[in-house]
Amino acid sequence: MQISRRSFLESAGFAAAGLVPARRAASAAIENAAGDNGWRVFELTTRVEVLKPVGATRIWLPTAFLGRTNFQRTIANEFKAEGGTARLVRQRADGLGIVAAEFPANAKPVITLTSRAATKDYTVDLRAPGKASKAERAELDYFRRPTKLIPTNGIVRAKADEITKGETTDAGKARAIYEWIVDNTFRNPKTRGCGTGNIRFMLESGDLGGKCADLNALYVGLARAAGLPARDFYGIRVAKSGLGYKSLGAASEVITKAQHCRAEVYLSEYGWVPVDPADVRKVVLEEPPGNRALSDPTVTAARARLFGSWEMNWIAFNSAHDVALPGSNRTPPEGFFMYPHAETADGRLDALDPEAFRYEIRAREITRG
Repeated sequence: MQISRRSFLESAGFAAAGLVPARRAASAAIENAAGDNGWRVFELTTRVEVLKPVGATRIWLPTAFLGRTNFQRTIANEFKAEGGTARLVRQRADGLGIVAAEFPANAKPVITLTSRAATKDYTVDLRAPGKASKAERAELDYFRRPTKLIPTNGIVRAKADEITKGETTDAGKARAIYEWIVDNTFRNPKTRGCGTGNIRFMLESGDLGGKCADLNALYVGLARAAGLPARDFYGIRVAKSGLGYKSLGAASEVITKAQHCRAEVYLSEYGWVPVDPADVRKVVLEEPPGNRALSDPTVTAARARLFGSWEMNWIAFNSAHDVALPGSNRTPPEGFFMYPHAETADGRLDALDPEAFRYEIRAREITRG
């Protein structure tokens, strides 16, 4: 069903499912979060206005829609598209939620999405194997699959075999791939947005520069090629780092360009383990005074921490690849979905140019447990 205004709440340990008034239920969820030690609640507001509509206009927004995980719980999403229609499209396997809006030719295309989610710093104790809950086989197989930008054969498989040669455990393979990426890739400040995530091109060309969607996708692809379930989580930084890293947090409440993706790998003795080699390379390049050596103590500390731990000043949207935007006239599907997208009768707008596209994302912390 298509509607111009929609609110929904997740039954995620904070809010009860059912026909509960959105504001009252969200308020109760926030109060619950404040009493749950370590959880922080953030509100994201995304406003999109297409300045030069031509014919019918379509807009797609990513939502904080993972539900309940070790590191995040969705509380609510509310959206409003005056003069148009909007609906929520879900794909549970990837935690994907898309707000899809459509405006007729005579309408002013404006949509606002408000998302609330709770986050908690996420660490897996790699000194204590055997304590993780087991994932379903179907889930693990799903996150071993190849995608268009993350193949698992050819040069990707060959490189994975090379990197993991001699490693006999899942943990050893996962660590070897992580260390190889930190040692051999680099963050390229000229890369647009977060990169494209085309890992076959990276390996075939020998150009191992890029940003998070490139470097962490490379981790996921190599891990899958080595037989390890792995996935990207596409999201956005929402607050400053509490660990002292100026480069690993949002600089202000305006987070329009603060998108960031992370990775997880499944290890049989530990369950899903967070990793983020791309942020190690970000610390190398951007942590003041910049251009630090890999041997720099700040870098070595980040390197040690980011295999097995995430600081949750960040909200995940989804772990989806090859995303077909509902109702879009454009093919092929998007490699991943982390930015607002829109198209008019003249074609797709540039999602990486928010000034011309005219969208803004703001974040604020509501409370902290």
